[in-house]
Amino acid sequence: MTPDPYHHGVIARAIDHIGDTVAEQPTLEELAASVDMSPAHFQRIFSQWVGVSPKRYQQYLTLDNAKRLLAERFTLLETAADTGLSGTSRLHDLFLRWEAMTPGDYARGGAGLTIRWAWTDSPFGEALVMATDRGICGLAFTAETGRGAAMADMRARWPNAAYVEDPKAVKPQAAALLTGAGEAQLHLIGAPFQIKVWEALLQIPSGSVTTYSEIAGAIGKPKAVRAVGTAVGRNPISFLIPCHRALRKSGALGGYHWGLGVKRAMLAWEAARAEA
Repeated sequence: MTPDPYHHGVIARAIDHIGDTVAEQPTLEELAASVDMSPAHFQRIFSQWVGVSPKRYQQYLTLDNAKRLLAERFTLLETAADTGLSGTSRLHDLFLRWEAMTPGDYARGGAGLTIRWAWTDSPFGEALVMATDRGICGLAFTAETGRGAAMADMRARWPNAAYVEDPKAVKPQAAALLTGAGEAQLHLIGAPFQIKVWEALLQIPSGSVTTYSEIAGAIGKPKAVRAVGTAVGRNPISFLIPCHRALRKSGALGGYHWGLGVKRAMLAWEAARAEA
């Protein structure tokens, strides 16, 4: 069931609140009160939208969940590539088509491009979405960084582009992609090594995880673990290219460009939906 826009906003706020208070483990009644709903109504709407109960979602947000994912949901990228599964799960789930800019386009820093942008709601807090005429080229989350830092970060990637605020053009395709209910094109802007890393990330199915060293091996650069980590962090289209699914070998979350709270929420969201 796809909730109406009002419920989308309510559940997004509830997810933020659960993430902020996970250490306190608030009751159903307290969670419902945070969004001005009765407990029964909140339980029903949350379960319909997320796929699991609020209590179960709380459990997915715990630090131990990352280690459990690594133990139970680890994916071997090289095996996926060898068996012809490369990219199919992620691309099919979100109906993504994508293309990369040429090295020359990348070197020009976006010169000649018009990038349209908008602020929008997401299951992980407010997001900044940017798109060229060829597709979405940027997705940032502001919950831990704020609007100013998110905008500056995105603009710095393509300093020579022209930027136009255009919610009508950007928000519909962003909303469809962020809920997994629509189709859109991605327009990746990155150096060749970064593109290889992002291709590997697209092979990781929703609800599964991998490690930075596994990604390095999958792209034929087994000693370039640190460089892989840097490329993962430079992913311009967070969540849609699932850099949040890369963990350390120990099961620790590692870093995340938009904040570890956002990464933890993404992993919990996907694990809940995979179980459902």
